[in-house]
This record gives sequence, structure tokens and C-alpha cells, in this order.
Amino acid sequence: MVLYINRLYFEWLCHFVYDGASPTKYSKLLSALHDISFVAIMPMDENRSVDGIELRYRFGYEKGVQQPIVASELDNRPCSVLEMLVALCLRCEDSIMANSEYGDRTSQWFWNMVVNLGLGKMTDEHFDINETRAIILRFMNREYGPNGEGGIVRIYNRGDLRKVEIWYQVMWYLTQFEEGV
Repeated sequence: MVLYINRLYFEWLCHFVYDGASPTKYSKLLSALHDISFVAIMPMDENRSVDGIELRYRFGYEKGVQQPIVASELDNRPCSVLEMLVALCLRCEDSIMANSEYGDRTSQWFWNMVVNLGLGKMTDEHFDINETRAIILRFMNREYGPNGEGGIVRIYNRGDLRKVEIWYQVMWYLTQFEEGV
């Protein structure tokens, strides 16, 4: 049952980011992101972990999996990078950027972040697990550029993003879309 629930959950997470794209083109990358635990360096970034873990219970609710099963079979590990990113993108779309004119852009936010990290080239055909881990570690350790280059978002004229929690970085990033930058 554990393998079944884990696989079902992983597929459920991935459905938010495919948006018509081939589910197998980035399957290795998505699996790797799900295998890597998200580590928050800044205290407020723990909220991103909490959001990721809460997705497990949303999954349970939507798929009819009882909370005790979710707790025993999915809560046995920390939040993954995939969970954190998907939860962040869902929160952006649902809470801030929802616009019926544009439709659901959750996958757009996700792939923009993947590309900014430098992982856009990590198709199954060109996947490198060591490089992927190094890129994610650089992101989590905030070893990217002050403008966010190499992180999940790139923003100009906001100071050193390495000193700003992820939520504010993303809010500033989304503001650029509203301002037409």
C-alpha cells in the first residue's frame, strides 16, 4: 500500500506542472526533486515546508485517502523540493495571480522557477542527477546571485535576494507581471 500511495501522490503532484507537456519528458527531474528534501535556511522559509506537507492532506482529501493513512504513509519524511515548489506555485496562482482571462498558470510559475534554477535542460534525455543535486543545494544554501540568478526567481532593483525569504522573493517576482515589466 505504501508504494501505491506514494506513487499516486507523486503523480498527483506532477499533474499540477504538466499542463499539456509530455509527462515523461521531465520524469527523472521531477522524481529527483521529489527525492531531495527541502531545507529552509531562513526561519520564515519553514512556511514553505509546511505548505508542501499540507499538500499531502489536500491529496488525501481529493483522492479519498483517510488522514491516518496519509500520516503513516506520506508523513514519514520531510517536505521535498518538488512539494515545496508545487505548493508555492499553487499558492501564487490560487491566492494572488488567479485570473480567469489567463487560466490556471500554476505550471507556468513552476517551469519558470525550474528554468531560472538552471534545470530546464534536465530532460530525461540529458538528465544528470549530480548536477541536479548541486543546483538544488546551491539554491537551498542561497549561493545564487544577489538578483536571484540561479535561484527560483530573478528580480532587479530589490536588493540582495539571498537575504530575503522565498515568499517575498516570489511576491516581488509576481509584481513584475502585474506592472508589465
